[in-house]
Amino acid sequence: MIKNIGKNNKGYAILETIFYIALFAILSISVIDAMIIMTKAFKEVTIQTELMRNGNIMERISREIRQAHNINSINTTSLKLDTTDDVGADRTVEFSLSGSDIRFSENDVFTGNLNTPNTTVVDIAFMQINTAKGMAVKVILTVKSNRDSLNRNESFYNTIVLRGSY
Repeated sequence: MIKNIGKNNKGYAILETIFYIALFAILSISVIDAMIIMTKAFKEVTIQTELMRNGNIMERISREIRQAHNINSINTTSLKLDTTDDVGADRTVEFSLSGSDIRFSENDVFTGNLNTPNTTVVDIAFMQINTAKGMAVKVILTVKSNRDSLNRNESFYNTIVLRGSY
């Protein structure tokens, strides 16, 4: 009788093996799916962070406009300001769109691009506003991430009053 019990267990061992393989496959698929979802979420967060980081460009432009006392020259893609440095010496600063980069120059010397290498400046627009009490500049900046397959744009808007003009 004991020999018969061992023969009946052989079928159960095959069923148990098939069950464990199926369970392992289901768990593996769910873990792989979770990893794919996490990778996509990380990529999306990285893209959004890059786009929001370009708000620093708008902050830099705004700070320089606020400190300026006069607009030297302005057109839709270029702004040149007359301002002073920390010790009071006259200087000029210029922001200009060159291809897909915003170039920053001080005293007509190029000092670098303001946007990161992973982002492209789609458009920048400078518009002068004159009032009876002073001058202001409206700035519209549109950027996109080079890593974004959906080619989404992020736009930043600001209107800044020249402090030296009132």
